[in-house]
Amino acid sequence: MEAALTTRGEPTPPERVDALAALVARAARGEERAWEDLVRLYARRVYAMAQSRLRRPDLAEEITQSVFVTVATKLKDQQYTELGRFESWLFRVTMNRVRDSARALKRQASPLDPGIVESMAGRDDEAAEPADTRALRAALETLNDADREVIELRHHGRMGFKDIADLLGEPVGTVLARHHRALRKLRAVLEPGAEENRP
Repeated sequence: MEAALTTRGEPTPPERVDALAALVARAARGEERAWEDLVRLYARRVYAMAQSRLRRPDLAEEITQSVFVTVATKLKDQQYTELGRFESWLFRVTMNRVRDSARALKRQASPLDPGIVESMAGRDDEAAEPADTRALRAALETLNDADREVIELRHHGRMGFKDIADLLGEPVGTVLARHHRALRKLRAVLEPGAEENRP
C-alpha cells in the first residue's frame, strides 16, 4: 500500500488521491490494517519534520505520537472529511505541534543561562552526527521560518509544490520562489563563494 501512495514530492496523481481517500475512509471505520498503513506511510515524514526543527528525538517522537492520536480521534469522531487533502491536513497538524513545541522550548530557556538553551536543543547528541549533517542543520538555522517550512515540507515531508501551496494557502509560484531562494541561501552558507563562481 505504501508504494502505491508515496508521491516522492511530485503532484499527486488522481489514482493515488483515490487510493489515499479509500485508506483514510477505512481507517475512519476502525480497520486496524488501514490505520497501520497510514502510520507506516506518514510516521517517518512527521518525525523527520519535528526532528529537523527541534533537534530532540524524544520530543520528535512525542509529537509524532501526538499527531497520530489527533488524526485517529478526528477520524473516529468524523471531525475530518476526506476531500483529497488528507496529507495537507496531516502536515498542518504537524507544523502546529512543532511550532507550539518550539515556542515552549524558548519559554523554558533562561536568557541568562545559554547552557540550558544548548542542552534543550539537543546539541549534546549532535556530536555523534556526521559533520555534513551538523553543517546542514546549522545552515537551516539561518533561514527564516517561512523559508525553512517550505524546505522541511518539501524534503522531510516529501510534499509536492502544489500540495505545499494548498497547505500554506499561497500561490504555487510563491512557494517555488521561496524554495529556490531558500536553496540558494543554504548553498551560500554551505559553499561560500559558490554563487560567485556560477556561470
